[in-house]
Amino acid sequence: MKGTPHFKEEQCTPALNLEMRKVLDLQAPIMSLQSVLEDLLVATSDGLLHLIHWEGMTNGRKAINLCTVPFSVDLQSSRGSFLGFADVHIRDMEYCATLDGFAVVFNDGKVGFITPVSGRFTAEQLHGVWPQDVVDGTCVAVNNKYRLMAFGCASGSVQVYTIDNTTGAMLLSHKLELTAKQYPDIWNKTGAVKLVRWSPDNSVVIVTWEYGGLSLWSVFGAQLICTLGGDFAYRSDGTKKDPLKINSMSWGAEGYHLWVISGFGSQNAEIESDPKSIIKQPGILLFQFIKSVLTVNPCMSNQEQVLLQGEDRLYLNCGEASQTQNPRSSLAHSKHKLRREKSSFADGGLESQGLSTLLGHRHWHVVQISSTYLESNWPIRFSAIDKLGQNIAVVGKFGFAHYSLLTKKWKLFGNITQEQNMIVTGGLAWWNDFIVLACYNISDHQEELRVYLRTSNLDNAFAHVTKAQAETLLLSVFRDMVIVFRADCSICLYSIERKSDGPNITAGIQVLQEVSMSRYIPHPFLVVSVTLTSVSTENGITLKMPQQARDAESIMLNLAGQLIMMQRDRSGPQIREKDSSPNQRKLLPFCPPVVLAQSVENVWTTCRANKQKRHLLEALWLSCGGAGMKVWLPLFPRDHRKPHSFLSQRIMLPFHINIYPLAVLFEDALVLGAVNDTVLYDSLYTRNSAREQLGVLFPFCVVERTSQIYLHHILRQLLLRNLGEQALLLAQSCSTLPYFPHVLELMLHEVLEEEATSREPIPDPLLPTVAKFITEFPLFLQTVVHCARKTEYALWNYLFAAVGNPKDLFEECLMAQDLDTAASYLIILQNMEVPAVSRQHATLLFNTALEQGKWDLCRHMIRFLKAIGSGESETPPPTPTAQEPSSSGGFEFFRNRSISLSQSAENVPASKFSLQKTLSMPSGPSGKRWSKDSDSAENMYIDMMLWRHARRLLEEVRLKDLGCFAAQLGFELISWLCKERTRAARVDNFVIALKRLHKDFLWPFPIIPASSISSPFKNGKFRTVGEQILKSQSADPFLNLEIDAGVSNVQRSQSWLSNIGPTHHEIDTASSHGPQMQDAFLSPLANKGDECSIGSATDLTESSSMVDGDWTMVDENFSTLSLTQSELEHISMELASKGPHKSQVQLRYLLHIFMEAGCLDWCIVIGLILRESSTINQILVITQSSEVDGEMLQNIKTGLHAVDKWASTDCPGYKPFLNIIKPQLQKLCEITEEKVQPEAFQPVTVGKTPEQTSPRAEESRGSSGHGSVPQGEVGGGSLVSRREEDTARAEEEETFQDGTYDCSVS
Repeated sequence: MKGTPHFKEEQCTPALNLEMRKVLDLQAPIMSLQSVLEDLLVATSDGLLHLIHWEGMTNGRKAINLCTVPFSVDLQSSRGSFLGFADVHIRDMEYCATLDGFAVVFNDGKVGFITPVSGRFTAEQLHGVWPQDVVDGTCVAVNNKYRLMAFGCASGSVQVYTIDNTTGAMLLSHKLELTAKQYPDIWNKTGAVKLVRWSPDNSVVIVTWEYGGLSLWSVFGAQLICTLGGDFAYRSDGTKKDPLKINSMSWGAEGYHLWVISGFGSQNAEIESDPKSIIKQPGILLFQFIKSVLTVNPCMSNQEQVLLQGEDRLYLNCGEASQTQNPRSSLAHSKHKLRREKSSFADGGLESQGLSTLLGHRHWHVVQISSTYLESNWPIRFSAIDKLGQNIAVVGKFGFAHYSLLTKKWKLFGNITQEQNMIVTGGLAWWNDFIVLACYNISDHQEELRVYLRTSNLDNAFAHVTKAQAETLLLSVFRDMVIVFRADCSICLYSIERKSDGPNITAGIQVLQEVSMSRYIPHPFLVVSVTLTSVSTENGITLKMPQQARDAESIMLNLAGQLIMMQRDRSGPQIREKDSSPNQRKLLPFCPPVVLAQSVENVWTTCRANKQKRHLLEALWLSCGGAGMKVWLPLFPRDHRKPHSFLSQRIMLPFHINIYPLAVLFEDALVLGAVNDTVLYDSLYTRNSAREQLGVLFPFCVVERTSQIYLHHILRQLLLRNLGEQALLLAQSCSTLPYFPHVLELMLHEVLEEEATSREPIPDPLLPTVAKFITEFPLFLQTVVHCARKTEYALWNYLFAAVGNPKDLFEECLMAQDLDTAASYLIILQNMEVPAVSRQHATLLFNTALEQGKWDLCRHMIRFLKAIGSGESETPPPTPTAQEPSSSGGFEFFRNRSISLSQSAENVPASKFSLQKTLSMPSGPSGKRWSKDSDSAENMYIDMMLWRHARRLLEEVRLKDLGCFAAQLGFELISWLCKERTRAARVDNFVIALKRLHKDFLWPFPIIPASSISSPFKNGKFRTVGEQILKSQSADPFLNLEIDAGVSNVQRSQSWLSNIGPTHHEIDTASSHGPQMQDAFLSPLANKGDECSIGSATDLTESSSMVDGDWTMVDENFSTLSLTQSELEHISMELASKGPHKSQVQLRYLLHIFMEAGCLDWCIVIGLILRESSTINQILVITQSSEVDGEMLQNIKTGLHAVDKWASTDCPGYKPFLNIIKPQLQKLCEITEEKVQPEAFQPVTVGKTPEQTSPRAEESRGSSGHGSVPQGEVGGGSLVSRREEDTARAEEEETFQDGTYDCSVS
C-alpha cells in the first residue's frame, strides 16, 4: 500500500481476514510463544522446545529437551552442567535478534540465555549461560537496541543483564529497584514483578508489580515515573485507594500509548461490602505518554532547549516566543529579518539562549501540531527545534511540516503528492534557516539527503537534493558540516553552505569524507547516536595549530550504550591551512575507535567557544541513567605554562543528579529536565458506576520543568582528586553566575553532612580542602555562616574546626563592613559561647551598625541584647517597652504621647552620671536608680550606648543623622536633650554649625541679587510680608503661617506643624499675649501640592488672586498689593535660595524638637538657615523670660556676633536677614547685661501653667472675625488644610533617608 496515490483511502482501518490453517497438538500446555525470523518457537510445560515453521510443518526437526542443553557461567568454559532436575520447563522467554539467542526464565526462578553456537538450531548446537545469583526470576523482556535482558524478580526488583562480548558471560548491568529513601512505606511491599515491557523505540522500560503500581525507567535505570506515590495513599474521606492492578499491557505505535488490561483480584471483591464499587469485569485502560526528542532524534543534543513530543503536540521549555528574543544578543522583532539574511556563525546565531528564557517558570509552552498534517501522517516520529528556539519541524508518517513560534503558523507542503512521496528515515536537523533531512523517495526508490529553506514555500522545487547510496539511519549537524550514519555501517561527512543563485536561496551540499565502520559495528541498528564534536584527547593547547581545536576533531558514536570516540589522526605531516583553499583541503583520516564510557544514554557537546568558560564549553557531558551523569572535562595548565607530560589532558568525572537530564546549559552550569509526579486524584463524588471507579484508578500525573546546578559536584570531584588548581580555574570562570554563592554553599553542606555523620573515621577528610578552597572567594564568610545556619547544631563543631573560629570570622565580617553576615555569626556565637562573649560581640556590632545607620540591624541588636540579658538572669524576655520600636520602625511612639517641656527634667538624676568609654555594665547605686522603671540593667546598658551615639552626633553637628537615629530607633530625643542642654546640646561654634547644616541638608547659601540694592525689602517692615507670601507659595502648604503685620515691637509665636493637635498647641512658648497682639492665619485656599520649592514670577502672577484673597487678612491698611518687576525678581531669588522640600520638613521638625527641649542656641541656628525672622524673634522673646539661664544667653549672643562677622566677610547673602533681626539682638544684649550673675546657677525648671497651654483655641476662634473673611471661607480653608495635612504626612514618610520619619507629633 506504500506509495499509492489514493492516500485518503488508506485512512480507514485495513480489512483483516483471519482463517485457521492447521492445528498442532504438542501434548502439553504451552508456556511461551516466540517468533524467530521464519520460525515459531514454542516452549511447553514438559520441558521441550518446539521449532515450528510458519507453514505449520515441523520440517522433520525434533523438539529439543532442555535437559540436554548444557549451561555454564560463560561460553569459554568447557561443556557446562545440565539442568539436573526432572520437571524443568521455561516459564517465560524472549528472542533477542542482536544477540541471536533467547533470554529465558525457568519455573524454579533461575534465569539464563540460550544461544546457538553455530548457525544451526539443534539440541547439539545450543549452549546456555546463566548468572549464579538469580533464583527468583518471574518474567523477562529484551531490548534489542542496547542488547539488554531485563529479568523481573519475586523480590520486586528488575535485574538487567548484558552479554560480555569476549567471554559470552552474563554481566549484571544495573538493577531497577525502589529505595526506602524514595518510598519509605511501600518500597518492599509491592510483591513480585508481574510484567516488564520495553518501548518500541527501546528507550524506556515499564514495570508493574503483583500488588499494583506502574513504573517507567530509562534504559540504564533512571526512574522517570512511578505511580506508587499516589497509588497507596488515603483519600480525604479516609478511605484507602486501591492501586491499579495490571493483568496485561502492550505499547502502542511509537511508544505514545500503553494499552493496559486491568484486573482486580477476587480478594478485593470479597472485602468490599458496597456492591456498587465492585467491578465485575476487567477494563481496558489507555495511558498516554510524551517523550523527549532525544529518544528518536539524538542530533538535538547540541541544543539548549528541552523539547518533548507527544502524538499530536509538542512541549517546549522556551516560554512564549516574545520571551525568546535571545536576551544575550537582545534581538528585537525588527532584527529577525536581518538574521535570516546572514548565515555566518559569528553573528550570534550560536549564542546561548539566556537563562531567563530557558529556566522561566515551571509551565510548558505547548504547541498543537497542525490537524491537517496529522490527518494523513499520524503519529509524529521526529521533531527538531532550531538554535534560537523559534522554529520547530515535525515528521510524521510521510513528509514533514514546520512551525514558527513567532508567527504561530504552520507551513505544510503545497503539493500533497510531494509530501506523500517522501518518508523521512534518519531524523532531521536545523542548520541556520534550513531544514536538513534524510528521506526515502518512494516513486524513485532512492535514498536522498534534502535541504529546505524555512522562509520559502514548502516545495521540492526549492529543495536541494543529494542522492545517497544506502538508507540513512542517523543524521546530525555540526557547524557547517552534516554527519550521516547509514545502514551499511558507513559514516559520511558533508559540507553545507548557503548559495544564492538568482532569486532563490538554497544550500549546497558536498561530500567531504566517508568512513567505514563495519569492522567495529556488529549491527547498524545498535548505533544509538552519532555526533561530530570538537572534543579530543588533546585539549587544544598542545595542538600545532590552535584553531584546529575548534574544528570537527572527532566522531562520537553511541554503540548500544558504549560511547566510542574516533579522532582525527594528526600523526602524519600537517598541511598549513593558508596554502590551500578549504574546499580542496583533504580531510585527515580518523584513528581507530576508543571506548570512552559505558552505559551512556545521551551525549551533549557544543560548538560554541568562550575563552572565559573553556572548561565548561569544551567538555563532553554524558547521561548514564541510574548512575547519574559524567563529564569529560579538559584540564588546562595555569597561565599558559607548558603542561606536564605525566598529567592527562582530560578527566572523566561522575556525579549524581536528582533529575533526568534532557538538556545542558553549558555556560550556565545547569542541567534542564522534566519531572513526573503522580498525585492522588481525590474524587469526592459518590462512586456509583464502574466506569467512574475505573477513572479514579488512573494515576494522576503532573509533568513539570526542572533544572539543577551541577557545578558543586564537579568542583568536589576535582578537589577529591587533588586537582585544586583546576577547580579554582573552573570556579573563577563561573563566579559571575547568580547562583554561584549557592554552589559553594551546597558543596560545603554536602561534604559536611557526609563526613560529620559518618560512623567510621574518615582517613582523608575532604572538608578542610573544601574550606580552604572556599576561602579563595570573597563570599567565604557568607557561605560558611549560611551553611551553618542550615545545618543542625551538632555538626557545628566539626564545621568550625575546619573553617576557623566563629569569633575570628565575626571580626573579619566587621572589618569587611559586612554587618548582616556578622549578625548571622552572632547567632552562632550565642549558641557556642558563654553569654558574656556574645554580649561583647553584640555590642561591637551594635556600635558599628549605629555608625553606619543600619537601622533594621540596630533594632534587631537591641532586641538581641535584651534577650541575652533576660536569658542571663533566667527571666522570661520582657514585654516591649515604649522604647522598643514597632514593626514599621517609624516615629510611632510620638503618636501616643504629647510632647511637652514639663517632662524634660524630671528624670535627670541629682548627680551627673559620667559615661565611661568602656563597654562595661553600669553597676552600683546609680545603675539601680536608672533602671527603676525598666525591667533590667540591660535596658540601661542599651540606653547608654544610644546616648553616647547621640552625643557624638551632636558634637559632630550631624543633625540629619541625629534625626534619623531618633526616628528609626524610637530614641527619646527631647528628654535626652533636656538633660544635655548645657553639655552636649550646646552649640560651641555657630558658624561651623551653620555651614555643616547647609551641607547636610543640601541647603543653598543665600546670595544677594543685583536688583536688591533698590529693593523695598531692604527695610525690615516689608520684608516679613514678602517673605510670608513666598512661604505661602512654597512647598509647605501644611504650615499655618502667620503674618507679622508691621508691628515692630510685638513678637508673635510660630505655630509649628498644623497637624500637631486638633485643638490645642503646646508649643506656645511666648511668655504673655498682650492686647496689642494681632495674629492672622494664612492658609492657601487651593492645595498646590508638592510643588518644587523654586518658584517663578509667573507662578505668583497666575495665582495672584489667591494672594490677594488672603492678603485682606493681614491688615486693613494694605488694601491691595502691587508687585514691581524688581520685587518679583527678589521673590524668585528668595525661592531659589531655598533647599529641597524634604530638608525643609526635616529642619522644621528639628526646630520643634529643640524648642521643646529648650536648646535655644540650636533653635537660633536652624532659624538662621531657614531665614525666618519670626522664628528667631520668637526664640529671643523666650530668652527674655526669667527661666532661661544666662550662660545660654551669653552663648547665643556671642554666636550671633560670630555669624554676623562671618557673614560680613564670607557670606554677604546672610546680611539682609541679620539686619532684620538686629533690633532683637540689641534687646538681647541689654537683657544679658541686666541679668544678675547668680541667676545662672538657679535650678532649671522650664514648665508651663495649664492656662498657657492652649491659647491657640481662642486665637483660631477669633480669627474669623479678624479681617473681612466670612465664616464659610475659613471653613473651606480648614478642609483644604486637612487634605494638605494628609499630603504632608505622605511626603514625610520619605523624609529621612533610611526609613519612615513621621512628623505627626500629637
